[in-house]
Amino acid sequence: MRILIIEDEEKLAQSLKKGLEKSGYAVDYLLDGESGERRLKTRHKDYDFVILDLMLPNKNGFEVCRSLRDEGITLPILILTARDTVNDKVLALDNGADDYLVKPFSLVELLARIRAVNRRPSGMLEEELHIQDVRLNPNTREVFRGDRKIELTLKEFELLQYLMRHPNQVLDRESIFLHLWDFADNSLSNTIDVHIKNLRKKLGGQENDKLVETIRGVGYKITG
Repeated sequence: MRILIIEDEEKLAQSLKKGLEKSGYAVDYLLDGESGERRLKTRHKDYDFVILDLMLPNKNGFEVCRSLRDEGITLPILILTARDTVNDKVLALDNGADDYLVKPFSLVELLARIRAVNRRPSGMLEEELHIQDVRLNPNTREVFRGDRKIELTLKEFELLQYLMRHPNQVLDRESIFLHLWDFADNSLSNTIDVHIKNLRKKLGGQENDKLVETIRGVGYKITG
């Protein structure tokens, strides 16, 4: 899952990015409202979740949130701010935010809020994904093939989840890379190949197993 943080305190943004990446998320951050709004209006399909500060340069979080909703962009938005009055909370929610977290806060609580928003009926996560005999639970982060539990690294889990959310679709390397890794990473081809190889090995199956297929010259496909 890829998250965009829009936060003008760069040290906080960097700290959040580091903490969220350790929990398996791919994260970008921007430091002002106008840049964040522009990124999401042109590339919202690259993201699954937005963490949005209220007090931003150029354009505040209320305005950004309302503008995105007016454009029909339905990405989950969690407001992050030092403003904790009831009126501010109501205004944020009325402008389209999905949740509200007051500074200071713990990373553990932020992670719980992200999971909670994504579990809501309007969110993007189902209780469990099924492809052939593989089952993946986004909430517990457990994967089974048949009755066998598969132990995956965070990135392997996110890669499998991304493939399983697009069954029978050919996902090109760039799409996979942008969804799961930092834009600044230059090792696109080798990184994806290594993770696909490790994922296939852990999933096991027969020698001719076609669960995760390589589409030569393009990318990968998981077959349902």
